[in-house]
Amino acid sequence: MPRLRRLVPVILAAAVASACGGTEAAGLPATLNSPTDIVLKWPADQAAAEYLLEYANAPEGPWNALQCLPPGQTSYTHPDLIPETDFFCRVRSFSGPVSAPVPISPGGPSAPGSTAAPARTVPTREPGAAPTGLVATPTAQRTDDQSVQFSWTDRSTDEAGFLLETRRKDTPEFAPAEVTGPNVTQCALPLLPGEEGATFRVRALA
Repeated sequence: MPRLRRLVPVILAAAVASACGGTEAAGLPATLNSPTDIVLKWPADQAAAEYLLEYANAPEGPWNALQCLPPGQTSYTHPDLIPETDFFCRVRSFSGPVSAPVPISPGGPSAPGSTAAPARTVPTREPGAAPTGLVATPTAQRTDDQSVQFSWTDRSTDEAGFLLETRRKDTPEFAPAEVTGPNVTQCALPLLPGEEGATFRVRALA
């Protein structure tokens, strides 16, 4: 399941009726490859840090998070649509400056306090500035509770939100992990299998 909180507007849209063939609108093709499965495709954005895919049952919404996707992905297969129901999908690419990466302690969340938050001062904020001071703090003593509290300093005045990204061990690229709204400076995240010892960073979305 995607780990998304608050979302921002989108720029591409496709109307998909699950009871008939796929249609195309605003550059987002949707192909029905079974009675209940569609394949969505969109043009690559070389500057993208992530893609955000949403769906609704009416053109005006409300819109719901479908998936947060890495920059190299330009298609998505949506299975198990409800028959005789209209679906509307939309996608947007994001970029923006990133913080310095922070590794999760090799001890993982079982070693609380291994990354203590530094003292903070009121930051200077300016358009297009990267977040700073990212801190990852384990939130529980139990080894079966793999949760981490992330906090950072917001230095930008014009971000659309923040994107927490993760890079697992032996993986060269960062991938989307969590999206927040603008002016947010913290979030809690349960670690997924394979994220122990991973590195995280936060991006100011533009």
